[in-house]
Amino acid sequence: MARRERVVRMSVEQPLWRALTAYRVLTMGYAVLLFVFTRHQFERPWVAVAFLAVMSVWTLATLPKVAGAAGCTTRFLAADLTVALAGILLTPLADVHAQTFDGPTLPSIWTAGSVLAFAIKGGWRWAAFASSLVAVANIVERGDPSRDTLHNVLLVWVASIAIGYVVEVARASERTLARALEIEAATRERERLARDIHDSVLQVLAMVQRRGTALGGEAAELGRMAGEQEVALRTLVAGGLSRTSHVSEDESLGAVVREVEEPDEDDGPADLRALLARHAGSRVTLSEPGAPVLLAPAPARELAAAVGAALDNVRRHAGETARAWILLEDWPDEVIVTVRDDGPGIPEGRLAQAEGEGRLGVAQSIRGRLRDLGGTAELISVPGQGTEVELKVPRVPRGPRGKAAE
Repeated sequence: MARRERVVRMSVEQPLWRALTAYRVLTMGYAVLLFVFTRHQFERPWVAVAFLAVMSVWTLATLPKVAGAAGCTTRFLAADLTVALAGILLTPLADVHAQTFDGPTLPSIWTAGSVLAFAIKGGWRWAAFASSLVAVANIVERGDPSRDTLHNVLLVWVASIAIGYVVEVARASERTLARALEIEAATRERERLARDIHDSVLQVLAMVQRRGTALGGEAAELGRMAGEQEVALRTLVAGGLSRTSHVSEDESLGAVVREVEEPDEDDGPADLRALLARHAGSRVTLSEPGAPVLLAPAPARELAAAVGAALDNVRRHAGETARAWILLEDWPDEVIVTVRDDGPGIPEGRLAQAEGEGRLGVAQSIRGRLRDLGGTAELISVPGQGTEVELKVPRVPRGPRGKAAE
């Protein structure tokens, strides 16, 4: 069954748009209340009422526009900023003394919402453009701007540019993270394919090479060609992988083709004992608990495949007469499978040499599988005393009926 890895991401901008939506509504209410409490100061209150009515209707009607980057188009931003600038320039018409005293403009702090929309949408350059227009409108509205007016204008200008710059940095970080996640997913898929190739094609080519050489004649030529293809394929697989493991690993624990009926994902937890029982035979002894050892189907398949890889290398490197023992242990927090043989062991330095040759038996067929499951694979070998491989997989928390949680 093919496995797909999906990466779900939420844009870092979305919380900013939501905050901007709330800000516009709150500042609209603030501007209306500010006029209600100071309406007696206006020489032409009907001008203020007319503008605030337009601003309120515009704010509420355009809430869906400000809810995300898709709706907040350039045309909408221009219209929104026009409403803010019109409110600033209409302030002296509604309140003649507005140019004398540093009172609030008709839109008040609602204007900052328009500038922030530019900053979130286009970054610091758009923010600088919008805040500069607001600054010019405020200076024109005051006529003879005071120190406080210049201070407020400069504060809005700097703050909007800073927010725009932060948004650009956040976007760049999001793109970098998305690319890293895609590379990680692609690397895991390549490793999985490499394991499948190693467990099938490479082992068949190696077997053809050995048998052909032993038979001689035309079979020897076929064996030679199979050996060349094996080397080429190993080079291709090794070159396409991202080398993230720093452990010296070797082909000496590879695997041969083995047909195993795999449990379906919909069948619930799989009994690991049934999967490992297929490896038992006259020279392979399986020791297992009396109760079922339940794992999710995917981890169970991968763990059984890793055990098969270890046993196949016992047959290949320890000889057909070597014996092997499988010990299955079911602990509350993990499952441990130990594979031990009575072969000659692995010579010192052989693992490092094999890794340099691009042989990925232990790297992908065993340790790669266990790493993907969040587990570990430890290999202990003493020349003349056999080899032991210990595989550990974390146990999935069980439900109230003893079944593994999905």
